Formats: sequence, C-alpha cells, structure tokens
Amino acid sequence: MNLQNLLIILPAFLLTIGILVTVHEFGHFWVARRLGVKVLRFSVGFGKPLWTYVSPKDKTEYVLSALPLGGYVKMLDEREGEVPAEELHRAFNRQSVWTRMAVVVAGPLANFILAVLIYFFVFGVTGNPAMHPLVKPIKNTPAALAGFQPGDKITQVNEQPVATFEETAMTIVEEFLVTKSIKIQVETKEGNLAERSLDLSNTPLFKEENDVLSKIGLEPWAPRLDLMLGQIIPGSAADKAGLQTKDKVLKVDGSKPENAESFVKYIQQHPNQAIVLQVERATGVSDITVTPALKEKDGKQVGQIGAGIGEVVPVELLPTLQFKQRLGLVDSVTKSFEKTWQMSIVTLKLMGRMLTGEVSLKNISGPVTIAKYSGETASAGLPYYLGFLAVVSISLGVLNLLPVPMLDGGHLLYYVIEIVKGSPVSPRVEEYGLRFGMAVVGCIMVLAVYNDIMRLIN
Repeated sequence: MNLQNLLIILPAFLLTIGILVTVHEFGHFWVARRLGVKVLRFSVGFGKPLWTYVSPKDKTEYVLSALPLGGYVKMLDEREGEVPAEELHRAFNRQSVWTRMAVVVAGPLANFILAVLIYFFVFGVTGNPAMHPLVKPIKNTPAALAGFQPGDKITQVNEQPVATFEETAMTIVEEFLVTKSIKIQVETKEGNLAERSLDLSNTPLFKEENDVLSKIGLEPWAPRLDLMLGQIIPGSAADKAGLQTKDKVLKVDGSKPENAESFVKYIQQHPNQAIVLQVERATGVSDITVTPALKEKDGKQVGQIGAGIGEVVPVELLPTLQFKQRLGLVDSVTKSFEKTWQMSIVTLKLMGRMLTGEVSLKNISGPVTIAKYSGETASAGLPYYLGFLAVVSISLGVLNLLPVPMLDGGHLLYYVIEIVKGSPVSPRVEEYGLRFGMAVVGCIMVLAVYNDIMRLIN
C-alpha cells in the first residue's frame, strides 16, 4: 500500500465512518428531541473534543471528537446523574417504554433510510454502472453440469427478473438461503430462451471467502480481449527485457494467448526458457525476448517475469458488456426499497448462518477492509462509492438491531421484557447483560481485525 493509495483511502474511510455515525446518531437525536427528551450532547467521535458548539436555546452540546470511530447521543437520565426537579419530565428514564423504544430504534432506522436515499439517487440521478449478466461456465462445476454455455445472458433466477451481474449474484444468494435447487432462465448467444437447473446441494457457498458466482462455476463472459501488462517489478525479468507498463501483448511465441490466465500459465510452464513476446506500444509493434525466472509457488517450481497482466475491453465492445442502469422516478423509489430490503434480509440470514457454521467467520470484515473498499470505490467514481456506503449502512443497521446488550437491539430486548413483565429489568440484570454484550462485541471486533490482517498477509 503506497502513499498515493493512503492519500485516497484515509480520507474516504474517515468520510464513510463520519457519514454513517452521524446519520445513525442523528436518528436517535432527532426522535428524542421530537418526543420531549432532553439531549445533553451529540458527539461524532470519541475522546478529546476538537470542536464544540453549545446551542443557546436548549444548551445541547454538539461535539466533534478526536477519535472518529463512533459517536453517541447523551440524554438527560437520572441513572447518570442528578436531574433538577423541573427537568424530570424530560429525563429519558422517565419516558414511557414506547417512547424509549422509538428513540432506540431510530438509529438503525436512519441507516436504512440513508441506504434507500442513496439507491434512489444512484438509480434516478447518476445511473448505476452495471454489467450485463453475460456468463460462461467453469469446467467441472455446478454451472457446467447445469448446461450453461459461454455467452448465456441470465434473465431470471427462480422466476425473479434480473438485469445486472450484481443483481444476479444477490438474487442467487437470496434463493440459495431458501433452496439449494435454483432455476435460471437464460438468453443464449443465438437469442433463444433456455432454462438451466443449478443443483447447489453440495456447494458450500459461504464456507470460504471468494465470489459466490465463481464458486457456482460462473464467471463474466466477454469476447477475446486484449492483454495488457500492468505494474513491472523493478529488477525483474520483464524489467530487464525492456517491457513496459501498458504494453499490449499480441502474441506469445507466435501464438495469440486466449486470455490472461492462459498467458500466466504459459509463462509458468517455461522457467529459464527464452520467450518471444510481440507487444504493441505507442512507438509501434516489436518482438521482445524475456526469460522467466525460476520461482517457487505453492511448493512448485514455476516461471515468473515480474509483471502484472490484465484483460482490456476494446472501446467498441463496451456497450455489449456494460451499461448505465437509470430508472424513472417511480421505478427508482420502488427499486430503492426493494434493494434495501433484500440486502437487509440477506445480511440478517447470513449472520444467522454463522451461528450454525454454514457461513464461515472469515467473512466478517473490520475497519481495514472497510477502509480498503472506501478508497477503491471512491477512486472508481461517485456511484460506486455511494453503493458501497449503502451496503455498509445497511450492515450497520442490521448489526445494531441484534438482541445483544450494549447494542440498540439489546435495549429493545430489555424494553420488550419490561412490556411483558410490567416493570423494567433490574439493574443487576442490566449489569450482567452489559458485561456479556461487551464480551460479544469485543470478540467480534478482535475476529474482524484478525480477518483483516490475514487478508493483508495473503
């Protein structure tokens, strides 16, 4: 991770956390104020205050603190200090259980509302950058057994229409959590409609990380694309041979490589053997001889030239592979609520499957992963960043509604018990609950950071 990346990642990460925390806490703040609860402080961040403003009307403190990884709304409460007699009616603990529930649920609800607004803006204003769901099967996978052909365009998943590659993946995940037999309608390259039957009963989609569709055996289809060299490692075989970043690879030993994977495989199979690459650059076409160095990879001796390789889509083919998904006003509103609901339900189900072991704990991500994707999506463009922000906002909303003491869902659990038994839970129960909640949240945080570190190492 170089300095240039950090200059994008850090501001994007701070912006992401700042927006999510502010929106969440504003939900608590706004509802508390509307229901007559006195708010003493609205803080974005923890620790030493960097900026403070005291409202002259209600004396509420608005604080921006040094540690931006969270925030809080402090309300008048007899359990946290003496309350003047004339202010008792505004204390949080004196409110009805329904008022307290409304204040608590307002935080997660604000996160869901933010996601809806973001999706509405993306679908209705900026347009959603999307890929057509054109796929090709990978050999010896459920997709290959189902009869998928290169160039199949997925149109329905269990009779649910899909229009994009992302939508297809999400709908397959949603259906997989209900049934392991999935019917997929496709439009073939010849323009005919056909049905493919996926049997996923022996496919553990969530035991390990990686893309869901690739585990099924589907990957994006495209015509044969141009190959272009990426970063050249200084002192490597590619560097010594004179290869340059953005060199277009036309031929390898006289033959045009089928794709990046076949190019890498050919290089690996020829350690310490001279290979002639025909490359095209601004100065013209030339033949360059490079000798892959002998390296050990996964216990095997392979050839490496020390250069990245990627597939580049010719400009004229772009419309057949990707498009801007822009909807009208009514459709944008409908789609925004549908997508937020779908993401929420899938997130909740996946969290539940972690308890049964069906979903690996390796899928839990922490601040490093969030920072990484904040930077990557911010670099890609506004619609990509907003889409990422919506996903994290939904995850935050779902997570906070879990019935774990210390989270909003834990407080809601206490209030439900209070409604049933007719009196609040005892301070002793709250104390033990807080300890349990802190232990659970602490373990999740440690696991998330561990997963982040392992991703960096790998």
